[in-house]
Amino acid sequence: MNTFSAFSAFSVARLPEIRFGAGRIGEIPDVAVQFATKVLLVTGGKSFISTPHWSALQSGLARHGISWEWLQVIDEPSPELVDAATARFGGTGIGLVIGIGGGSVLDAAKAIAGLLDVRNSVMDYLEGVGKGLAYTGPAVPLLAVPTTAGTGSEATKNAVLSVRGHQGFKKSFRHDLLVPRIAIIDPSLLASCPKDLIAANGMDAFTQLLESLVSTQASPFTDALAMSGLASFRDGFWPAWEAGHPDAANGLQALAYASMLSGITLAQAGLGSVHGLASPLGAYFPIPHGVVCGTLVAEATAVNIRALRERAPRSPALRKYADAGRLLTNDPTLPDSDAGDQLIDVLRDWTRRLNLPRLASFGVGEADIDRVVAGSRGGSMRTNPLVIEDAELSALVRARL
Repeated sequence: MNTFSAFSAFSVARLPEIRFGAGRIGEIPDVAVQFATKVLLVTGGKSFISTPHWSALQSGLARHGISWEWLQVIDEPSPELVDAATARFGGTGIGLVIGIGGGSVLDAAKAIAGLLDVRNSVMDYLEGVGKGLAYTGPAVPLLAVPTTAGTGSEATKNAVLSVRGHQGFKKSFRHDLLVPRIAIIDPSLLASCPKDLIAANGMDAFTQLLESLVSTQASPFTDALAMSGLASFRDGFWPAWEAGHPDAANGLQALAYASMLSGITLAQAGLGSVHGLASPLGAYFPIPHGVVCGTLVAEATAVNIRALRERAPRSPALRKYADAGRLLTNDPTLPDSDAGDQLIDVLRDWTRRLNLPRLASFGVGEADIDRVVAGSRGGSMRTNPLVIEDAELSALVRARL
């Protein structure tokens, strides 16, 4: 199977040191002592701190003589949260930020680490809505420890911040200096995730892998990683999601690996129409990001494939969609056209099987479609495999109302 882009020039952006494997959560104190005698712990509301890992972490830090401050991130991070945290903890001698949680926690930790020693408002640097100042650092070192498998934030340079409401936004504070120094990916941390979180975060990771595979900025490097991630997702997602599955532990490892790769590939290649639409949808409505991805990816893939066949039949993205279809169906004999159709069928079946909610259940209506489409045109939409017309995007959103 030829899954690679032509060997034109490409670059690989900065990545963290990656430590992957069950049990590696225990390495945090040993890593921390290399950087600091005082750290800031950024966690979620309860999922991690309700496990034995929380007390073990505190004991480990104490054994190394490391003092710590603590910040909890309960919802998607806002500029106000970041500014309040830097005002509270800046100048207190923190030499390392440790983010332990889902994508929201890691994004908050990333932004806070970037501004603890700078003390500017994050709005000075936020893309599209801020003052447009150039960020130059310095950033406090960051250790990222994901407890969900979805965003891949542990491998990226952007911290996504949100303000919800009619005039809301979802924008990135982005710089190479924000890339975590070290990412510890411990699949055993996923064991406590409920099914709905596994579903939403898993579909986010899947969408990132598929969109980066067909991105206009894809390379042989990202193609190889994306296909590896898709194969792991195929093998691991359902055992991880189904309650009591006998191969659940291996499923969680495969899912954590797929999520990690999705962060690497999105950081290197960009994304597409699903994430383009996710930005305004997540800003205007209280929709979890993974749910947006899961509920849109089948129809977005159908729109892209149909548009490519009509307007860009020689696009390498069509072949890549076919490669993904052959991979997910485990049928390497399918011709490209049939494989693309099978990919859409598989994704629609997953949407039904996971009972992913429709957009209307979060308050999205027909009258909102035009402003959602208008708000989707920046960022991720630029690396979609072709330009999707407004009418096509409107039909995509309408299909999931």
